[in-house]
Amino acid sequence: MREEALEKQFNELLGRLKFDDEVLEWVREALRASHAHERREHEEAILRHQAECKRLDERIHAMYIDKLDGLVDVAFFERMSNQWREEQNSCLREIERLQVADHSYMDEGVQILELARNAQRLFASQEPREKRRLLNFLLSNCSWEDGNVVATFRQPFDLLAETAASASLSSAGDAATSSKTEIWLGNLDSNQDKQSQSLA
Repeated sequence: MREEALEKQFNELLGRLKFDDEVLEWVREALRASHAHERREHEEAILRHQAECKRLDERIHAMYIDKLDGLVDVAFFERMSNQWREEQNSCLREIERLQVADHSYMDEGVQILELARNAQRLFASQEPREKRRLLNFLLSNCSWEDGNVVATFRQPFDLLAETAASASLSSAGDAATSSKTEIWLGNLDSNQDKQSQSLA
């Protein structure tokens, strides 16, 4: 098998990720809607951790008063206050993690969209080593069967390929939007989380 013929088949395969401006804008809207839901969940979790931090702080303060009044000994106060401060630090770390995740969610989503949309062009213009890296990132289970490349898109690129295919087959209007919604929104969050781990 000549390298040129093999590259041609991969190039055609990556062409399935290509979509027009209308689909790009629709997927961005779906991403923004999903991000709003994700943000609400993060904000609720942050509020829970902040409330727990406040509760622990009140416990430490109350026990400090008890120590001053001689109701608890110094050793017991030190042991319990150290334990509660460690729990507070754990809450603060989780708050920080949620805040960072909230800011990166949209950025990573847009990066995935741009990579998918430009994958075919990038593949055609890169050196062999970079082409292999791109294929490994986008595809899995590549094999050669009866003179053809057989491969599966990794998540969430599989959903983007389905959305692009659906958009090309559907007529304009509500039917097209409904078709895209069914494919994309139901799986966006979980698949983006998995892909974010791959990007990290």
